[in-house]
Amino acid sequence: MGIPSNSIKLMNRVYKEIFPTVQKELNYWRKKAENIPNEELRKQALASIESKDFHCEGGAILALIAEEKKVDAIRFIVAYQTISDYLDNLCDRSTSHDPNDFSALHESMFHALLTHSKETNYYRYRLDQDDNGYLESLVQTCQEFNRSLTAYPKIAHTLWELCAYYCELQVHKHVKKEERVDRLKQWFALHEDKLPNLTWYEFSACTGSTLGIFCLISYALRDDFREEHVDQIRNGYFPYIQGLHIMLDYFIDQEEDLEGGDLNFCFFYQNEQELFKRLSHFVLKADLHTNSMPHQKFHKLIHRGLLGLYLSDEKVEKRKDLKSLAKKLVKLGGRQSWFFYVNARIYRTIKRMAFSNVSSQFR
Repeated sequence: MGIPSNSIKLMNRVYKEIFPTVQKELNYWRKKAENIPNEELRKQALASIESKDFHCEGGAILALIAEEKKVDAIRFIVAYQTISDYLDNLCDRSTSHDPNDFSALHESMFHALLTHSKETNYYRYRLDQDDNGYLESLVQTCQEFNRSLTAYPKIAHTLWELCAYYCELQVHKHVKKEERVDRLKQWFALHEDKLPNLTWYEFSACTGSTLGIFCLISYALRDDFREEHVDQIRNGYFPYIQGLHIMLDYFIDQEEDLEGGDLNFCFFYQNEQELFKRLSHFVLKADLHTNSMPHQKFHKLIHRGLLGLYLSDEKVEKRKDLKSLAKKLVKLGGRQSWFFYVNARIYRTIKRMAFSNVSSQFR
């Protein structure tokens, strides 16, 4: 069928082929999570699946690149993203601010990008321990995929690079509040000379996405995958598409992060005008960098889809200032972003109604 190059064909295949497979995989991990003995670990594992399943759905769209092997790609993407979302919940909801704890937990994300690793107690710095092998099962699912991937040696080092950025971010952003900004600034200073013109908080945002990893994994399943594709994909997604992804995520979370006292990279812009200018810059740069990638029309759809998906979120609708800025950003993305915006709102409404109907049957 090929890789879709227009928005209608893309969403048609996403609804028919991608989302049902994602939900099937998530159901498997949900049942595993239900059997976690430790109450806190079970609670956070289930919460991450229930409230963040759209992360898996969004990431799995990249599995279309793998064409006839897309189910294999989805299995990896769902397992890896589930690790990410689970650990994010453990760190966000943790009473600990120990960087050693956060580093130990995120070793699982690095191990998931290997073919083998020694059995590790990722919970060794925290009281909650017994997950009945849940996290290890997620890691092993990814490793089993890696062992079967012929092109794995070609992409491994780039996967590890993107993962290292991601894991370092998670440690720095979850320590004590008064330490976070200084740690992130010092970390940025180590990499600044290798980066385009970014602020420390924009660099942090660029490191917080798993999209580059999923894109590489999906391409590596193709028979026509070539080594030169690795740098094209890496440079196409990092920093700009990944940065746009996470900045939009922070954009819609501003109110709850303000209430919860959480770090939000959007707070560091001087005003809404500067925020809009920089988000616009990320959109334009993402366009430019996809021009050197294979299947460039598909990748442009991905970042146009990010605009529609995030800016249609209900959180935006509740605040007039965010809603006004969101409409300007959707307009910047053109008809494609508007199409994804409308689609996402309809999909969320249908999903919410379906959940409500199921819930009412158990009352």
